[in-house]
Amino acid sequence: MRNGSTLSGFFCLFFLVLGYVGVVRSKSTIEPCSNSDSCNAMVGYTLYTDLKVSEVATLFQVDPIAILTANAIDISYPDVENHILPSQLFMKIPISCSCVDGIRKSVATRYKTRPSDTLSSIADSIYAGLVSADQLREANSISDPSVLDVGQSLVVPLPCTCFNGTDNLLPAIYLSYVVKIDDTLTGIAARYSTTITDLMNVNAMGSPAIKAGDILAVPLPACASSFPKYASDYGLAVPNGSYAISASHCVQCSCGPGSLNLYCMPASLAVSCSSMQCRNSDLMLGNVTMQKSSAGCNVTSCSYGGFVNGTIVATLTTSLQPRCPGEQQFPPLIAPPTTVIRDSYFAPSPAPAQSDGAGTTVPGTTSVVPSTGSLPGFAPANGPTGSASDASSLVNTLASFPVVIALYLFFKLMAPSFL
Repeated sequence: MRNGSTLSGFFCLFFLVLGYVGVVRSKSTIEPCSNSDSCNAMVGYTLYTDLKVSEVATLFQVDPIAILTANAIDISYPDVENHILPSQLFMKIPISCSCVDGIRKSVATRYKTRPSDTLSSIADSIYAGLVSADQLREANSISDPSVLDVGQSLVVPLPCTCFNGTDNLLPAIYLSYVVKIDDTLTGIAARYSTTITDLMNVNAMGSPAIKAGDILAVPLPACASSFPKYASDYGLAVPNGSYAISASHCVQCSCGPGSLNLYCMPASLAVSCSSMQCRNSDLMLGNVTMQKSSAGCNVTSCSYGGFVNGTIVATLTTSLQPRCPGEQQFPPLIAPPTTVIRDSYFAPSPAPAQSDGAGTTVPGTTSVVPSTGSLPGFAPANGPTGSASDASSLVNTLASFPVVIALYLFFKLMAPSFL
C-alpha cells in the first residue's frame, strides 16, 4: 500500500507542477534612457497569416516601401505594395525607437480592434509575441481586459534598443528578435553574423540559455549617415546587406556587401523630385569620377547629404586616395516572396542598375568587422549593455518543462519505498 500511495502521490504532484510551470515568464532586454532623442531600430516579425505588404505596413504604421527595402525585396515589381506575403514569413520591420518613461520603446504603432479580438490574441498572434497582453493593458489603461470595443485604437508598445547606434564602436542597428522554440543562441549568432559573446554582452546574459518568447536585442552591422540634425532623415542608418528609401521615395541608400560605407543614388520610384545634381558640377547623385596621377587617385563624388525642407542635398567632395576604388557593390535583391523556405534564401534578382549620369564608375571599399573579444557576461569597453526584464507571459510546450524538478520529486517520493 505504501508503494502504491507513494506512486499515486508522485503522479499527482507531477501533473500539479506541470500545470503550474506551463505558464512562464519570458525575458526582454531593456535600455534605460534619460533624453528625448530617438534612433532607427527594427523588430523581427513573423506573419500570423497571409498578408499584403500594405497590410503589414498598416499593422506597424510604417511605409510599405521601407519594409520592402529593409528586407532587400525588389521594389520594381508591378503593384508590389499589394503583393501577398505568405504566413509564417519572417521580416525585419523598421521602426523609430524613442525614450518613454525612462526606457527605450516604440509607441508609434496603433492597432484598431476587430470582432473577437482579445488582448492575448493581439499580443501573441497578430504581433507575434513582440508585446504582451499585460503591456497592452497598461499602455492603454484598460481596467477590464475582457471588454474591448470594436474599432478601439490601441497603443502597441514595441521593444527596441538604440545603444548609441554602435556595437563595439562600429555602427549598428538593433533588431528586437522573439526567440522561437527551436532557437539557440549559437544559431541566432550565426544567422546574424555576430558572436555568442556579443549577444550575451548586449543582453546582459549570465548564461547562453534562452527560451521561446524571450526578446533579444541583436546588433546588425550598419552604414551610418552624417546628415545635419535639421535634416528630416537625420540619423539614417542602413543594416548591412539591405536598403533604405528616403527623401519622399526619391533617394535609395544601400549598405554593403563587404563595406560599411553608405551609398545613395536616385531611387527607381523617383518621379517628382528636387534636383539631384551637385552644384558647379555635371555629376548627379551617386556619380563618381576618378583620375589616376603620380600621387595616387583623384576621386570626385556627388554624395547624398540629407533631405532638408523638401530639398535633396547633393554634396560634391574631392579626395586623393592611394588607389582608385573598384565598382560599387550592391546587396542582392530578392523577388517578392510567395512561399516560406526554411533554412534557405530566395534567389536574388539582378542588382539595381547604376546611374547613367556623368562618371562611369562608382566606388566600393572593403572593410573587415572585428568580433568582440570580451568575456561572456561582461560588457566590452564602450560597448552596449542591456538589462533583462520580465516581459510577456506565454504557454510553453512540454519540451520547456524543467526535467530536474520532475527527477527531484520522483526520487524524493520514491526513495522511502525502497527503504
